[in-house]
Amino acid sequence: MKITCDRELLSAAFHTAAMVAPAKSPKTILQNVKIDAHEDRVTLMATDMEVGIRLTIEGVEVSTPGSAVLPVGRFGSILRESSDDQLHIEADAQGIRVHGLSSEFKLPSQNPDEFPSQSIITFEEEKYHKLTERLLRELIRRTVFATDTESSRYALGGVLLEMHADKIIAVGTDGRRLARMEGPAESINGHETGETTTIVPTRSMHVIDRALSDLDAEVWIAVRQNDVLVKTPQATIYTRLVEGRFPKWRDVFPVRHQAIQVEMNVGPLYSAVRQAAIVADEETRGLDFTFADGKLVMTVATADIGAARVELPIPYTDRPVVVTLDNRFVADFLKVLDPERTFTLEIENEEAAALFTTDDGYGYVVMPLSRDR
Repeated sequence: MKITCDRELLSAAFHTAAMVAPAKSPKTILQNVKIDAHEDRVTLMATDMEVGIRLTIEGVEVSTPGSAVLPVGRFGSILRESSDDQLHIEADAQGIRVHGLSSEFKLPSQNPDEFPSQSIITFEEEKYHKLTERLLRELIRRTVFATDTESSRYALGGVLLEMHADKIIAVGTDGRRLARMEGPAESINGHETGETTTIVPTRSMHVIDRALSDLDAEVWIAVRQNDVLVKTPQATIYTRLVEGRFPKWRDVFPVRHQAIQVEMNVGPLYSAVRQAAIVADEETRGLDFTFADGKLVMTVATADIGAARVELPIPYTDRPVVVTLDNRFVADFLKVLDPERTFTLEIENEEAAALFTTDDGYGYVVMPLSRDR
């Protein structure tokens, strides 16, 4: 194999594929990214046998077609540290040679025929959902942070996907907060999951997000019995689903009778929360949010650190309402939104969940903390 490629282009694709390759494995061949060079493009492949990815790079000069396996650590470092715009890569039975105008590297290589390429499934489904990469990125980023990869409740370690006739819903929760995002999606040939348990692992969601490179392009998602396939113009990703039951998330969204609703701006509240959280710690992470007299007052006191009081003007002058929320959970919601956006915060009392909503299908529920913490 002999190719010439733009270093930055190859680096972006290689490091996306490298997210899938395991750091340790009884099968050492899996700790590599396989590269297949064809006439006018190259394909990168990686798998840990639970998640697999194929990435195509167009516009590569292929002098000699062929295959090689590239070690994730060393080859990735070459791509990051090299100052050359173009890199020439040659591979044969003796190893791999990488060189540019100012650098040259030689690496050992394993037999590419030992790489389990057949386990990285291609997208051949007739039934799937079609949506934009932009929407899928929003679905992922607005829900994946709320999942719980450490919990013994295994089903919380992923994002639930529900696909209906004309929309897609993504839900992430760790039992203390829940994020839900929905948007328009087209069902092709009757592909639907309804409310079945289609839970995509958190790690796989990060891989899919990294592979989204053209936000105006289409992405196809096909759910099968035990796995899901995602196809973009450049990549195909396969991942097994998380086993277990997902909570009945619709029951989490509160039904209100006497709640207050306050429209707020993301940027100013995010800044205020960060200020108030300066004196918070792991044990005292709750901020008291007091809504009254046209302002929101956030207060916190920590025995060994100090106290903080931060005010923010808001369009609310009705009865005083106080609720204690984990500052990290509030910040997580705010930092995935544009600072210029507005949202609605709905609260009822100090014991009821707080509900954050936007006008584009995003909802976020946070359970309150006890004020005697």
